[in-house]
Amino acid sequence: MYQQMVFVNLCVSDLGASKKFFTELGYQINEQFSDDTTASVVISETIVVMVHTKEKYAQFTKKEIADPKKTSEVLIALSSESREKVDELVEKAVAAGGSVSGETQDHGFMYGRAFDDPDGHTFEVVWMDPAAVEG
Repeated sequence: MYQQMVFVNLCVSDLGASKKFFTELGYQINEQFSDDTTASVVISETIVVMVHTKEKYAQFTKKEIADPKKTSEVLIALSSESREKVDELVEKAVAAGGSVSGETQDHGFMYGRAFDDPDGHTFEVVWMDPAAVEG
């Protein structure tokens, strides 16, 4: 069965630093779709984050490019397999040069935290109790 993919495109100020950040989180760079202006970060089989230099990103849009440290252009939410894995990924992000974003959300059946990458893009990491999802 066909699995639709999601490609998240982000403008970054330092491509090398961005690649280092994401590999320190445990993600792989797909070198086949990477060069000196773009890195293809494989989050899962169906999710890829494409990080681009500003010059490269500008080729895809006529709009003003947002400064993610000042403006929220997108919130990227990633599911997690457990509460512990939520904390683990956020802690890795902070250790790799990111920062905690917002407050921890604990609703019992749902637990989430967020981090900003070094450029300021916000990633939410969320766990939901499978029993709550099933109804």
